[in-house]
Amino acid sequence: MLTQPFAEALAEAEKIITEAPHVACEQDLVEGLDYLAGTIRASMQMAWAYERDFPFFVRSTGPFTKMGLDNPDTLYFHTFLRDDAEYVVTGERGTTADLSFQVLNGNYSPVEVPDSLTAFDDRAFDIDDDGRFEIRFGPGPSGRNRFRLGPGSAMLIVREVFSDWTTERPGMIRIRRAGAEGGAPPPLTRDVLAKRYGVAGKMLLSRLNTFLAFPKWFYLDLPVNTMTEPRATPGGLSTQFSSVGHYDLDDDQAMIVTVPRCADAPYQGFQLGSLWYVSLEYAHHQTSLTADQARTDPDGKMRFVVSERDPGVANWLERTGHRRGYLQIRWQRLSRDLKPEDGPEVEIVPVGELPEKLEYYEHAKVTPAEWSARLAARQAATAARMLA
Repeated sequence: MLTQPFAEALAEAEKIITEAPHVACEQDLVEGLDYLAGTIRASMQMAWAYERDFPFFVRSTGPFTKMGLDNPDTLYFHTFLRDDAEYVVTGERGTTADLSFQVLNGNYSPVEVPDSLTAFDDRAFDIDDDGRFEIRFGPGPSGRNRFRLGPGSAMLIVREVFSDWTTERPGMIRIRRAGAEGGAPPPLTRDVLAKRYGVAGKMLLSRLNTFLAFPKWFYLDLPVNTMTEPRATPGGLSTQFSSVGHYDLDDDQAMIVTVPRCADAPYQGFQLGSLWYVSLEYAHHQTSLTADQARTDPDGKMRFVVSERDPGVANWLERTGHRRGYLQIRWQRLSRDLKPEDGPEVEIVPVGELPEKLEYYEHAKVTPAEWSARLAARQAATAARMLA
């Protein structure tokens, strides 16, 4: 049967989820099975969108196809490449905080992160007065609007990052292989379909195994309820730094994370993630905040409260029932390296003592009506952004 390899991969994938070491309750399992559904969808899309001679950008990650501690503030797109071909990318710059490009030499695997062969943001090429641009990727030398595809180049990733969900608008981007205009890929055959089903099954298992192992490399060996100093993001963009950690909190505990608002980072965002290494539900719950969404205290610092119980403050990040999880702060489009003093300080306190422990508590407070308005605006902005 043509679909048999994929069916076998599905059965193995469900076993990976149900036997994951962190599954401790029904919520963990239900979320894992939901994560599995998104991974199935993403793997099928990647297998069917593998077209290097007539490429187009597809959405890599979204609310229903999460992976790799996806950033709620980012629209992710990807396309596959040949390292011996020339590609033309045209577009129109939106008003988002950051637009970046990255060429990878392969897929993530349970034992390694793919090498980033090229990574840059839109400051590296010319954009006209109307916001339009054209850049090229190919095997030849690099230039102002031309970027070299090194040996093994396999995938181009584009990230469009929002800091203010309500006012920033996305741009437009498309890709073509130079010289292939007016042509068409060969007709679909049964053999091609069989290959795609097989590839989708392999991608499915690889993604699940990789991102269950990934946190061990970068998170779980850190002391719990701490965050690292800012550091260049491993395997990431050249102008991105991050601070990471993992938490384990009782329902009557709160984590206060204090971090300076960085004037040298057009984008700065803080998010929570589940032990499936994906973002917590962010459309209807405030599980992430950017610097533009957060309330900044009079001393120029942002103080976030991570807790299960509602602390009644604007910068509450909701745990949504997750006793354990991941923490990540990102700074993007930087023009300098960050120092330890740019990073976060972490304190664990009883929720009931927040009025005494949280600096500028009176400045941080919100009423129930104000909180409801924050969530309503979040829902509307998410719905509008996901149409992009």
